[in-house]
Amino acid sequence: MRPIRLMQLALLLLCFSAKAAHPFLCCDYNGNKVCLVSAEGTIEWEYTCKNPQDCWRLANGNYLLCALNGALEVTPAKKIVWEYKAPEKVEVHACQPLPDGRVLIVEGGTSRIIEVSRDGKIAKEIKLHTTIPEAHNQYRGTRKTKDGHYLVCFKGEGKVVELDGSGQVLRSIKVPGDPHEVVPLPDSHLLITCGDGHKVIELDGSEKVVWELNEKDLSGNPLRLMAGCQRLPNGNTVCCNYLGHGFIGQQPMFFEVTRDKKNVWQFEDKEHFKTVNQIQILDAPGDVSQGEIFR
Repeated sequence: MRPIRLMQLALLLLCFSAKAAHPFLCCDYNGNKVCLVSAEGTIEWEYTCKNPQDCWRLANGNYLLCALNGALEVTPAKKIVWEYKAPEKVEVHACQPLPDGRVLIVEGGTSRIIEVSRDGKIAKEIKLHTTIPEAHNQYRGTRKTKDGHYLVCFKGEGKVVELDGSGQVLRSIKVPGDPHEVVPLPDSHLLITCGDGHKVIELDGSEKVVWELNEKDLSGNPLRLMAGCQRLPNGNTVCCNYLGHGFIGQQPMFFEVTRDKKNVWQFEDKEHFKTVNQIQILDAPGDVSQGEIFR
């Protein structure tokens, strides 16, 4: 191949990796920041915090995020307008804006789901029961569904648990690996990332696997620790490939794949990011507080 062809190919690959194709909000766990990124790949807003795990852009234009020891809502000007600080030695790995203005939080250490009101008080508490003593390994992605149920990733026990509004266990679903995210889909399916199980799976209402992305399905882009994810209206899935266990800088941080496992685009910006572990695609329709986006 002529040198000019090689240069053109390199430029094409760089464009494919650096451009996001969609504007997005993301957590960079090891980079200790939450960023708003344009479809051209430019960082438009950045907020520094310790080990962020979950992030949302709200309808009012503010940002809700959880970092290692709590959750907060900040304005584009970086003013904190709401904050919850977890007890000492407690870790927070998921948050969610709720329709009534409360914020859902899951805590490792106290082992509970809480709904915190706008005045910072705990309005509801659901106790969780785990066999894992270490706070860091107890829980990850946690969501409240439209019917008032709770879906919780029991990271260390390798399962996703559904509880009703009073905390009664409705079902426990074993998954390969340590689940990091569970997303209720509009058709009663569940989209689950399996952490170091190197998989993403979609289950139907009877818990049958109807789609999966496996470790070596994407040529040259093996799945590492699978963290955040989002199902787009076109049926594609955006997956965060957390690179924090020895793979920082070695491959793209997240990608969008089709149902037949074609890589539509990927994002790789080694200069500004280390480990993107959660994402919200911002041009997907829906009000996050109403659970209307597919994530």
